[in-house]
Amino acid sequence: MVHRLVLAATLLTALTARGDEPAQPRPPPPDPDRGNFWRELMTPHKDEVDLIVLKAKQAISNADIALYSDYDPTGQERTRMYREVYGMLRYARKLAPDSVEVLRLLGQTADETGKTREAIEAFQAAVDVAGIDKVGTEVNGRLGAIFLRLGKLDDALRHLRAAQTAIIPGQPITAHVLVHLSNALAMRGQMTEAIDVLANALPPTIQYYTNELTLVSFALAVQYDRDEEPGAAFEVLDKMQNVLAGQLAAMGQNVLAAVRFAPAEDRHYYYGLLWEAAGHYIEARAEWALYAAAGKLPYRQRALDHIAAIDALRRAPASELNRYQIRRIHHRVHP
Repeated sequence: MVHRLVLAATLLTALTARGDEPAQPRPPPPDPDRGNFWRELMTPHKDEVDLIVLKAKQAISNADIALYSDYDPTGQERTRMYREVYGMLRYARKLAPDSVEVLRLLGQTADETGKTREAIEAFQAAVDVAGIDKVGTEVNGRLGAIFLRLGKLDDALRHLRAAQTAIIPGQPITAHVLVHLSNALAMRGQMTEAIDVLANALPPTIQYYTNELTLVSFALAVQYDRDEEPGAAFEVLDKMQNVLAGQLAAMGQNVLAAVRFAPAEDRHYYYGLLWEAAGHYIEARAEWALYAAAGKLPYRQRALDHIAAIDALRRAPASELNRYQIRRIHHRVHP
């Protein structure tokens, strides 16, 4: 026995001297479910919630596409789809009450289906979870727009400023935030800043108008017009006409259809200027008249000015009937 122990010790010493080390036992392979254990413990319904979010986004995308198609001219199908998604997301919130993504989508669908109180609650919950500086443009932008419609200017400006960002093609919210922020500042009497918000967001030259650039550019023309700077307004519109090659009316209708104005009567002002710029003066006059008849709105006199200019146009000599006619007559009637 002693002889065997000595032999083993001698062999081990020899191996060590040669630089060889005795074989170490291999560690067991990692448990493939080890990482999932903590995930399941912290977010036990993650897979189910992720699936609901994916389906909700797809349904919302389809609903929004329907808005611009002949398939759903009244918008009823879009509303129905949003209501179905809203129910899904309410269930998802029970599974993941602190998910900012779920809260964002829940607030959006609530807002689109007329559930304003529920929309505010969902968006506010998202802000409470992530913080106003990190919750993102979508949540702050939509929440700010709701407060603007409710006439809560302080809350609206706080969230719209937090949502303000560069114009991003394919992300309508980036343009909507700028338009709502500009209108909120104008309501405060800060028209210079309202104009700067839009003008500073636009590139110096525009070779191609995306939906987002179309909306912000047209909103800039509206604010110039409201500030009694028709020359600056029509300069913006002329640039748009030149690039869009006669498609201003179609593009304008497309982008304005998705905007929820505050106050709602602003829609008539925007469409009045759109039809006027496109040369559809009968439609333009009707929109201006609707705005002027809506009550004590801040730009009622400007609407009446446009009506007077259009009426003067009808009496103008035929030699003045060109694309700059309304601007010249507008200056003549209201220098």
